[in-house]
Amino acid sequence: MGIWLASGSERRSQILRDRYGAVHVEALPDVDETPPTGSVSSQVLAICRRKAAAVPIGHGYNAVLVADTMVGDPDDINAAMGKATDESGALSMLKRLSGRRHQVWSATGIQICGDWTFFVEFAIVEVDELTIEEIGNLIESGSWIGKAGSYDLAGDMGNHARLIDGDELAVLGFAPSALRLLD
Repeated sequence: MGIWLASGSERRSQILRDRYGAVHVEALPDVDETPPTGSVSSQVLAICRRKAAAVPIGHGYNAVLVADTMVGDPDDINAAMGKATDESGALSMLKRLSGRRHQVWSATGIQICGDWTFFVEFAIVEVDELTIEEIGNLIESGSWIGKAGSYDLAGDMGNHARLIDGDELAVLGFAPSALRLLD
């Protein structure tokens, strides 16, 4: 089956390649990823739908996947933390997550036979109380770059955080139910 992952995410592409073999990976240019107002689940779904709308008709693939992931603010269940643009922003996010639980939301759209189906799921992650040295190491590793909430559970943060509820796939970038359509 020819699968196109319309994303530049290395983590997502690796997940799909591990499951399905060869996957075409090509990000969509110029998609507005500005979160709209509303709950985190509605924000992540809206961005995912924008990505789906940018997929050209007649692309020639049996399946196309688009996805977006957001980390919920531990202080406000209806707010997303976003992605840090620099080390200072990453430091601030990691300090806020330190010693706390938060939700991670992933939306995935999958197009099969021209029809889109969308899924939104979340998981709960708990981060250990991080020392200044541990936060410094996480920032130095660069694993925060391009990551919602400035961390990668499958990377260095995996030594300091654990899944409390839900599917790890939701934390790593896909709504798990969407991938079951391809199995």
